[in-house]
Amino acid sequence: MNQQLIQQLAALRGLGDAYHDYRGELKQFSLKTKTAILEAMGCKLDDAGALAEQIRALESLRSRSLLPPVAAARGSRIGFDSNITGSEFGSTLIWTLRLEDGSVREGAVSTADFPELWRGEVGGSWITRRRFEFPLDLPPGYHELQARIGGGAMHRCTLIMSAPQCYEPPAIVAGKRLWGVAVQLYTVRSRDNWGIGDFRDLGRLIRWLAPLGAGFIGVNPLHALCPTEPQKSSPYSASNRHFLNVLYIAVPAIAEFSSCAAAQARLADREFAARLTKLRSDPLVDYQGVADAKFEILQVLYHDFRDTQLAKGGARAASFRAFVAAGGENLRKHACFDALDRHLHGGVGASSGWMSWPTPYQDPDAAAAVRYAAEHPADVEFFAYLQWLAHEQLTQAQALARELGMPIGLYGDYAVGASATGSETWIDRTSNRLQAEIGAPPDPLALKGQGWGIPPPDPLAMQNDRLQGFARLIRANMRYYGALRLDHVMSLFRLWWVPANSSPLDGAYVHYPMHQLLTVLALESVRNQCLVVGEDLGVVPNEMRVAMPQFGIYHYKVMLFEKDGGVFREPKDFVRQALATVTTHDMPTLRGYWEALDIELRARLHLYPSAEIQAHVVAERDQDRVALLSALRAQGLAPAQPAAAHEPFTAELAQALHLYLARSSAALAAVQIEDLLSMTEPVNVPGTSGEYPNWQRKLSMDVEDIAARADLAASLAAIDRARA
Repeated sequence: MNQQLIQQLAALRGLGDAYHDYRGELKQFSLKTKTAILEAMGCKLDDAGALAEQIRALESLRSRSLLPPVAAARGSRIGFDSNITGSEFGSTLIWTLRLEDGSVREGAVSTADFPELWRGEVGGSWITRRRFEFPLDLPPGYHELQARIGGGAMHRCTLIMSAPQCYEPPAIVAGKRLWGVAVQLYTVRSRDNWGIGDFRDLGRLIRWLAPLGAGFIGVNPLHALCPTEPQKSSPYSASNRHFLNVLYIAVPAIAEFSSCAAAQARLADREFAARLTKLRSDPLVDYQGVADAKFEILQVLYHDFRDTQLAKGGARAASFRAFVAAGGENLRKHACFDALDRHLHGGVGASSGWMSWPTPYQDPDAAAAVRYAAEHPADVEFFAYLQWLAHEQLTQAQALARELGMPIGLYGDYAVGASATGSETWIDRTSNRLQAEIGAPPDPLALKGQGWGIPPPDPLAMQNDRLQGFARLIRANMRYYGALRLDHVMSLFRLWWVPANSSPLDGAYVHYPMHQLLTVLALESVRNQCLVVGEDLGVVPNEMRVAMPQFGIYHYKVMLFEKDGGVFREPKDFVRQALATVTTHDMPTLRGYWEALDIELRARLHLYPSAEIQAHVVAERDQDRVALLSALRAQGLAPAQPAAAHEPFTAELAQALHLYLARSSAALAAVQIEDLLSMTEPVNVPGTSGEYPNWQRKLSMDVEDIAARADLAASLAAIDRARA
């Protein structure tokens, strides 16, 4: 292989040369790593001619194209670079603009009028690169520009225009500091759910917290997972991020449930009732048991809905058909995927996920998949029905939150990627690279680095799609929420690609069109009236730190990480445009942190690379406990117990830390519900899979009992006063 050409192609495909790790040390990416990532991108490297041709094509796109594929800007004016050959210089550029609303504008301008940025020879031709400042004010939206010089070829460019910044709710603009409670919905216990927190439980949380002054409730990603294999339960490894996890459907809350005699009879059956009782009482979510129980009744309800509603018409039938029509091909294919997965899993014993299916079904547009959908319309429609029910119930929860006065309501979470074997990659094979996974370099929480088993999106494919897939995905998530957290927001600038069968330590960064992606984000944020929080923990490049406030994206500040020289940051020094929290779902609970239970757990799981590193973590934790008590004393919040760093955790300490958080300048403050309950076990241990029951541990109390606790009401009332 020609090493120089590989280095050149790597640069053109967005691969970096080096990065600074969390210690500040510069780490170079090896040629071996770059080669593996280029191969994962589908590049042909074993033929010098093919390698050179790929480089020529990419350079031509950058240096010879009249228009870029995409141009993006905030405000109303836009400019972009245009490449003009020597023979075209001084000729007339004729343009036609089709605005998103369908209206058309036209014009012409001399290429000699553009300010020159660069000139040189490219592929034997003289090129002048000039700045084309578009002569019209443009409204926000996605607009289509076509241009040609004289009688030459027509070129096309998507112009993306957004407001200057992402949306902020009027309450925050008016100066209010909001607070809320963060909940992993599947962990919620209640007296009548079916072993997993559901959308009716979400309504209970809203009714509990809204009267206490909460501005929002944060939830884990609610993306669609795999119904056929429900034990694949990580909310951050979705089957499809455009759709919802149907296990969150509250079956008794479905309109058809109360009038369906067959469903009522099954629920009254002693054996079925005993199954539900056990599912509720289990300390961990039994995903398979929950799925078996829910799908048994949901199938009955679907048949009832088909016979009593779809066959006769009516308001609910019309609502369902409108939902299916709006979902279009994407919904149809997702429903077909779930139906096929169940069919093949049960019929030929294939594992869930399209990679395990017989080859004829692995392409959604192939004859076998199309024929299956045509021959089994009810099976496909069943899964569309489930998506409609989930959509209906989540939409109702957000409407309830707004009705009860929450300025934000639901604060959702958007995962950085989707499972390689799920419906999102089955439907769209061109955007994701399946021979690599997204991960992270080593950081203080995961010293061995991380590989998340999620294929990375290809930035070149995103450009070829003119970012419309990204726009649809953001839009599909924002429609349910008043605020949306972007997991690993650095992905909009760069992602850590780990080649297949490699260690996360052998990954490298691939870069993305950050300003264009952020412009799409700002446009959709304003249109959907959805505030954006970027999870910017770990190794954060300076480019992203600068861009976030420019685009109005809120930072994600974890109080336990906010230190300067071993001293915890004072509340007044927190940045305003931020969501602040004491702990997160990827961290130990507050009690677990104070009692160092997480260090003991990670040691048992052999997650420390060496005894020296473990000893360093223990020493740092000892120092942090001392520093936390010192910070509380400086604010007049020191608890009576513990009075010293070696003393046991108390609820009084938790309240003091939450009040410290509440005093912060951050516009948003979130309290983890586990910390209100003084729980010890984490919900997730980064860097593990089967070694720890991630995403399964439930809350220690039923939501009805939590809402009835006077001490919790008093604690939250104090937080509300501190925020006011």
